[in-house]
Amino acid sequence: MRDHETVPYSLPDIADDESIALARSMRDRLKQRRTCRYFSGEPVPREVIEAAIEAAGTAPNGANHQPWHFAVVSSPEKKRAIREAAEEEERNFYAGKASEEWLTALAPLGTDEDKPFLETAPWLIVVFAQRKGGIEEDGKTQNYYVSESVGIACGMLIATLHEAGLATLTHTPSPMGFLRDICERPDWEKPLMVVVVGHPEKEASVPAHALKKKPLEQIASWL
Repeated sequence: MRDHETVPYSLPDIADDESIALARSMRDRLKQRRTCRYFSGEPVPREVIEAAIEAAGTAPNGANHQPWHFAVVSSPEKKRAIREAAEEEERNFYAGKASEEWLTALAPLGTDEDKPFLETAPWLIVVFAQRKGGIEEDGKTQNYYVSESVGIACGMLIATLHEAGLATLTHTPSPMGFLRDICERPDWEKPLMVVVVGHPEKEASVPAHALKKKPLEQIASWL
């Protein structure tokens, strides 16, 4: 490799049997994760959200530019504005913007244009991908592998929130430009998704279709 400043690599030395047990334990906990569409208004400590975002901020990313921003929304007025704008886009989607094939694929999940969870849940984390900015966020420096980097960060965010015992939902209205305006973010940031966070309602349910997961032999090959 080319000369560059370094620090020692640090990772706990774990025996194989413990490594297998830890991986399987994490797998089993993540298998319990389900997208939730029925949230209670029960408060969630801000410290939990802060820790989850800090975990997401450690994700691997292009050139270490960390091309993400997490706009955390708890204001009832902001949540109402996001819901109203999102539902307008969703009405257009279900009224003709979406293809019949797409609507058929969504049918087993029971989704529609009503998004009450955008107001009910205590926290909305609006994730922005920074197309420019660099590590100094100057708005000019080119960022690299932005979608890949932010996607990994979102996965780590959701995994951490699940580990903390919280329900999540990823919402991706299209187009999403209104999120930039409501969250007062610069033009060089692209809204990627809204992560809804909170406790589930006591009577919350999930679509049976969501339990259908591809087996290992279908999602992996060994070469």
